[in-house]
Amino acid sequence: MSPKTVTDHEILPGSRVLVTGASGLLGRSVARRLVELGYEVTTLQRSSAGVDGAHEVRGSLSDPDVVARAVQGQHAIIHMAAKVSVSGRREDFVEINVRGTERLLEAAWAAGVDNVLHVSSPSVAHGGSSLVGEGAGPADPQHAEGNYAQTKAEAELIAETYGSAGMKVLVIRPHLIWGPGDGQLTHRIVARARSGRLPILGSGAALVDTLYIDNAVDAFVAGLRRLPAIHGQRLVLTNGEPRPIGELLMGIAEAGGAKRPRMRVAPGIAKAAGAAVEKLWAAAGRITQMPGDGEPPMTRFLAEQLSTAHWFDQRRTRAALDWAPSISIDDGLQRLADHVRRTGGVL
Repeated sequence: MSPKTVTDHEILPGSRVLVTGASGLLGRSVARRLVELGYEVTTLQRSSAGVDGAHEVRGSLSDPDVVARAVQGQHAIIHMAAKVSVSGRREDFVEINVRGTERLLEAAWAAGVDNVLHVSSPSVAHGGSSLVGEGAGPADPQHAEGNYAQTKAEAELIAETYGSAGMKVLVIRPHLIWGPGDGQLTHRIVARARSGRLPILGSGAALVDTLYIDNAVDAFVAGLRRLPAIHGQRLVLTNGEPRPIGELLMGIAEAGGAKRPRMRVAPGIAKAAGAAVEKLWAAAGRITQMPGDGEPPMTRFLAEQLSTAHWFDQRRTRAALDWAPSISIDDGLQRLADHVRRTGGVL
């Protein structure tokens, strides 16, 4: 490694960085920012990432040859690729989130890649109860809710094992990323609000942290740069602005051009319904598809996320990354609304 690009304290522009999962909004946005800053970026994903200036490797984490080719010669890896869904076969989550992480880190170790920024989720340490001002507790596959959270918890433990063996591993857990271009949370909220099927559970007063996309990108770039100095840590990443979940849902729906949701459901009823829907969904493959949304209308995990507090102390994260969000929740909502108006309703 050139001392001009990688030091004991920083990974500087000019370094070779692999970004997995760059066909998603966060991965693509981080890869683009790194290119703009002068990093030599390679992306690995199944479909085109569309990142000008980056070298693209097309393929899956299921293919050892593709993975080995992608990691060769890299100074650092930002591992974002994952199967993200509230439903689906467990084996599909295991193949990408667990075995895919194992293949990537095994290949990175063999290729002498020393630095890995592993992207996880706060759900890996969330057993269903409220999280109030928490830090980044240990990943807990046994108590995490749902296939996504359980397999991401397993993947995080694998990454930390490589960290214990000598690889420099930093774990960052972004929480509920949203904003223009987001095909996950933002799209689902707006699509369901437009169809009149976005419920507010209970009073909607449970406080929840979220993360605006531009702030997420800035934080990941900061994490990559400082990784040699701060490896070995787990950091939850949010805007640090807890808001009532009902207020957030209404704000994002309205900014996306939908009417504010008015349907209210008791949390206990939602959890019971979610359990029933999960069984029916698994048996039938899929029930009625929501407009623009292939997910079940409710699951136990969704019911818990929509009815319990989950916000996090950000002091450690901001100190470690030497970073603070530049765009507030209110500014982000305005940016989303402006984007939707400019694009004629396209998120």
